[in-house]
Amino acid sequence: MNTPYYVPPEQFMKDRADFARKGIARGRALVALQYDNGIALVSENPSSTLHKISEIYDRIAFAGVGKYNEFDQLRVAGVRAADIKGYQFSRQDVDARSLTNQYAQILSQVFSEAPKPMEVELLVAEIGTEKNADRLFHVMYDGTVLDEHNFSVLGGDSQAVADRIKSVYVADASLKVALQNAIAALSGTETKLEFADLEIAVLERNGRRRCFRRIADSEIEALIG
Repeated sequence: MNTPYYVPPEQFMKDRADFARKGIARGRALVALQYDNGIALVSENPSSTLHKISEIYDRIAFAGVGKYNEFDQLRVAGVRAADIKGYQFSRQDVDARSLTNQYAQILSQVFSEAPKPMEVELLVAEIGTEKNADRLFHVMYDGTVLDEHNFSVLGGDSQAVADRIKSVYVADASLKVALQNAIAALSGTETKLEFADLEIAVLERNGRRRCFRRIADSEIEALIG
């Protein structure tokens, strides 16, 4: 019987983390940021059918970057978990924190035990009745959870995009200003993204039960010109 090749645990985990990070970095970036009446989610996504941003529940949105088939499986699992909890208990019991914990457990287990880690990063956003009750949970490929404030950046060259957002972010900005800043941060200095290259949705404080709304290209053009 051959002795299996030994790899130190530290090196093994580092190799898995590098593999996941490289896969995620190859994708296009996504930005979520608060504005005066909610949370805007903006992604570079030329596809009109394969959405990176979706509704999970009444006041909760999901966004993913990396391998589409992997983060879409997680989206579906989140929708089912939210529906079951809302049915068994009450709709008010479904919150972003509990969904984030479930995602973190799944990603952590896959990262440690599966043949390969998932090449994804997730964002779970929840809008509150007031701005200080809004939540942005950024879930990394290894299950690490970041509780972020004001804005969050996933995928692509996330550090460069985050630096650009940080330099222009304005608290309590209008939706128009927030979208202009997000698009400028995603575009950078080298390119200019067209409306057809963008996927945009918002969670808005609208006084209704469901707060998620997807913004069409025509509305984007009318809104920010």
